[in-house]
Amino acid sequence: MGWWKHDSALVDEGAQLGEGTKVWHFSHVCAGARIGDGCSLGQGVYVGNDVTIGRNVKIQNNVSVYDAVTLEDDVFCGPSMVFTNVYNPRSAVSRKNEYRRTLIKRGATLGANCTIVCGATVGDYAFVGAGAVIKGDVTPYALMVGVPARQIGWMSRHGEKLDLPVQGQGRAACPASGDVYELNDRALRLVDATEPQA
Repeated sequence: MGWWKHDSALVDEGAQLGEGTKVWHFSHVCAGARIGDGCSLGQGVYVGNDVTIGRNVKIQNNVSVYDAVTLEDDVFCGPSMVFTNVYNPRSAVSRKNEYRRTLIKRGATLGANCTIVCGATVGDYAFVGAGAVIKGDVTPYALMVGVPARQIGWMSRHGEKLDLPVQGQGRAACPASGDVYELNDRALRLVDATEPQA
């Protein structure tokens, strides 16, 4: 089966796209990009040369994934969300040798119109709300909102808010899956899964 692209999309020779990946209208994938199986790149998506994208990643319309960005498996990028790769850009000053790497870990959600300032690592299954601005690392499973973003809670790997304080101790079950999570100070971990992680 291979991968598929719309007639209006441009996939440069040398780009690596996985089985079942789809590239929709007016998108551009550069020659050095590496994209895994089962991904969907919506309308108007740009993927740079120095970009690695895992399996089952969903990138909604009008997202540019610039050089030095890595998206692990099962990441969701909402419509018009933004990555940067230069911390202090100036039009008259070339800083291509100063790109800061950004890592979005497995299962994370980046909401519509949010901004990820370069150099950040967004932890596994973290959830960044629409319009939030991320300026530093995000803890796994954290629910982040606002400008600048702050943590207001915890999310399960199924995208449901957990009944736990931001910090402290406790246990909570995901209302969708029944998975049980345990909070110890500011670290959350999955302790009882109803289904294994792939």
